[in-house]
Amino acid sequence: MAAKDRSFIDSLWDFVCSLKLTLFTLIMLAVTSIIGTVVLQKRSDAEYLQIYSEKVFRLFKALDFFDMYNSWWFILLMGLMTINLICCSINRFPRAWKIVAQPVLTPGEGFLKALTSREEFLTKSSLEQSRGQLQGLLEKKFGKVEVSEADGKIFLFSQKGGLGRFGAYVVHASIIVILIGAMMGMIWGTKAAVNIAEGDETTVVYDRDTGQPVDLGFTVKCEDFTIDYYETRRGMPKEYRSLLTVVKDGQEVPGYTKLPVIVNDPMTFEGWTFYQASYGPAGDPVVLVRAKSRATGQELEYELPVGGSADLPDGKGIFRVMPPPQSMQRFGPGVAVQVATDEAKNRPPFMVFKNHPKFEEKRGGAYVFTMIGVDQPQYTGLEVAKDPGVPVVWVGCALMVLGCYVAFFLSHRRLWLVIESVKGKTGVTLGGSAHRNQPAFELFFEDLIKNIRTELNAPAGEAEEV
Repeated sequence: MAAKDRSFIDSLWDFVCSLKLTLFTLIMLAVTSIIGTVVLQKRSDAEYLQIYSEKVFRLFKALDFFDMYNSWWFILLMGLMTINLICCSINRFPRAWKIVAQPVLTPGEGFLKALTSREEFLTKSSLEQSRGQLQGLLEKKFGKVEVSEADGKIFLFSQKGGLGRFGAYVVHASIIVILIGAMMGMIWGTKAAVNIAEGDETTVVYDRDTGQPVDLGFTVKCEDFTIDYYETRRGMPKEYRSLLTVVKDGQEVPGYTKLPVIVNDPMTFEGWTFYQASYGPAGDPVVLVRAKSRATGQELEYELPVGGSADLPDGKGIFRVMPPPQSMQRFGPGVAVQVATDEAKNRPPFMVFKNHPKFEEKRGGAYVFTMIGVDQPQYTGLEVAKDPGVPVVWVGCALMVLGCYVAFFLSHRRLWLVIESVKGKTGVTLGGSAHRNQPAFELFFEDLIKNIRTELNAPAGEAEEV
C-alpha cells in the first residue's frame, strides 16, 4: 500500500513538473486571451443580446466569457501555471546548485575527455614549480583557484559566472511574482467609474460590477473640461481633457491642483488611478446672443438657455431661442430664433449661425440677431481603478529584466588543470567548458593555452604532447 501511495505521489510530482503541463497552460492562456479580446468584456446584458442569440448569450454567460479575466477558471489556469513553475524550479534547482556550489575538484580521465575544450602537453618545469606558476596565472587571468591533491596528482579548479546557471530560475520567480500580482488585482482590486460635471466634485466612485458607491477617502473636483476638434473633420474630437483637483482633509493637495488628465495620461493618487474615458453634456446649453432694433438702434446682449425667452431691446415683444433642426447642424453652432411682437405673435422661426452672420444680414426684418457663442456644460467620464497587485507586478518585471540579463549575458565557465609526473617530466592537462556562448569560450581557451605555454617556457613548437 505504501508503495502504491509513493508511486502515485511520484507520478503526480512528475506531472506538475512536466513540460507538457507548461505547454498546456501556456496554450490555454493564449486561447482564452484571444477569447477575451474577441468577446467584449463587462457590457450590459442588453448590449450582448443585440450581438448574440439568446442561446449563445446564456452559454457565454455561464462560461464567464463576459468577465473572463475574473472568472474562476482563468484564475485556476494562472494558479496551475504558478504551481508548475514552482515545482519545475524546485525539481531542477538542486542540480544547478550542486554544479556551482559542489563542483568536481578531482576529475577523472573520462570526465576530462568529455569536455568540449581540452589540451595536454609536457613541460620541463618541476611539479611544484608548475603548480605555483599555473595557479598564479589562473588567478590573474580567470579567477579564484581551488587546489586539490589525489593519487599523486595536483588538481586546479576555477570557475566564473556561476550566477548564469540561475538566470532561468530568476525568470521563473519573476513570472510567479507577476502572476501573484495579477491575481491580487483580480481578487482585491477595484474597477469603478464616475461622471463629474464641470465645477462639481465627488468623494465616491461606483463599482462597475455592482454599481455600489466606493469611498475614495478624498475629494476629486473637476475644475474644467475642454475639447479640441480636428479642423478637417468637423465635429470629430481630437483631444479632450479634464483639469482635476484633489482635496484631502479640506486642503488642496500640492501637485494635484488643476492637474490635466487626458487619454493615456492618467492621474494616480493614494493607489487610485483616474483615466479619461468619456464625456458628455451636463445640463442645458447657455446661448450668448445679441439683439438689435433696426428702428431705434438699441442693442442688448442676452444669456439664455435653449428654450428660454427674453424681451426685445425696444420692449415691443419677446424672442425665444430654440435648438436648430438636425439638418441645419452642419453649418456649425446656431439656434432657431422666434420673434413674437404685439403685431405678429406667431411668426415662423429663423436660423442664426455663429459662423455665418451674413445669413442674418440678408434676412431683413425689424430686429438683427447675432449669435456670439454657446456654453455647453460638460461632464467628464472617468474610469477609476485601484489595484493592490501593481507594486507586486513591477517587482516581478524588475526580476524578469534581471533574470533575462543573467540568463543570456552571463556564462558559467569552468576550468580544470591537472598536473602530474609523466616519464620524469611534468604533464599538464587543461580542460574547460561553458554552459553558454561556447565559441567565445573557445577563443578565451586558446588564448589561455598560449599564456600557459609562455609561463612554463613551453612554446607550441617545442612542447612535447602527452
